[in-house]
Amino acid sequence: MAVEQPVPTAPGDQTRIHNIGYRTYDGPRLGRAYARRSLYSQSLRGTYGLGRSVKSKVLPMLLFVVMCVPAAIMVAVAVATKANDLPVDYTRYAIIMQAVISLYIASQAPQAVSRDLRFKTVPLYFSRPIETADYVRAKYAALASAMFILTAAPLLVLYVGALLAKLDFADQTKGFAQGLVSVALLSLLFAGIGLVIASVTPRRGFGIAAVIAMLTISYGAVSTLQAIAEAQGTSDSIAWIGLFSPITVIDGVQSAFLGADSAFPGGVGPTNAEGVVYVIVALGLIAASYGLLMRRYKKVGL
Repeated sequence: MAVEQPVPTAPGDQTRIHNIGYRTYDGPRLGRAYARRSLYSQSLRGTYGLGRSVKSKVLPMLLFVVMCVPAAIMVAVAVATKANDLPVDYTRYAIIMQAVISLYIASQAPQAVSRDLRFKTVPLYFSRPIETADYVRAKYAALASAMFILTAAPLLVLYVGALLAKLDFADQTKGFAQGLVSVALLSLLFAGIGLVIASVTPRRGFGIAAVIAMLTISYGAVSTLQAIAEAQGTSDSIAWIGLFSPITVIDGVQSAFLGADSAFPGGVGPTNAEGVVYVIVALGLIAASYGLLMRRYKKVGL
């Protein structure tokens, strides 16, 4: 039985050009600035679960409410009792609510960076016009902005309530401004620390535990050592011990320069000279956090 043989063809006859309708992009090239703004916006929305599932919104929104409810209660009490001042100073509120703040930064810092590491999307970012500095700045700014919203919102509630209670406008405005300066510094410091710790591991659970442990253990150790120093009569060392915890660093800065009452044992905060050291340490920690993030993501992006 004869078998039909295929007819050989020249290699050139195998080539075909198909017009499948692809068109070139003629629109504007928005560049790095637009990519950086988009990453900042997306990251900021993500810190409160916006644009994500309902489950992702529960914790950040709950913590936001928990931050604001005590301020609303204080305002209600001040209005009802016709008090001459608010129960808590503006600069003191964040120190009192530090547990809520620590829980928020522990939950949202890993959300901001750990998923990118886990799913290896960071090199994809850097394959576009965006660079390492753009990524780090966008993430840092987004988390710091989210922290500022969390900590400034209750201060705004206190301020509006104080005006409704017809408290002295000048005093309340001054206290409110001092409080905003304090929480702005706190937001930058906590955001940097949280991102540095979270960027070490792609596992979100490990990142949450590490951030909570760092903030809790450092504050507990510093508070214990300060209490021991006061009991032994060596109060001069209390201010220097406070340099080893982020929340006590903020306490020292605001008590030295913003007229706040110190939470240190005995209520004695650092002097102005010691306060300068506190400011240098706070700014140094912020700069060091940014530098560590840059080094980390330069390695990740390779």
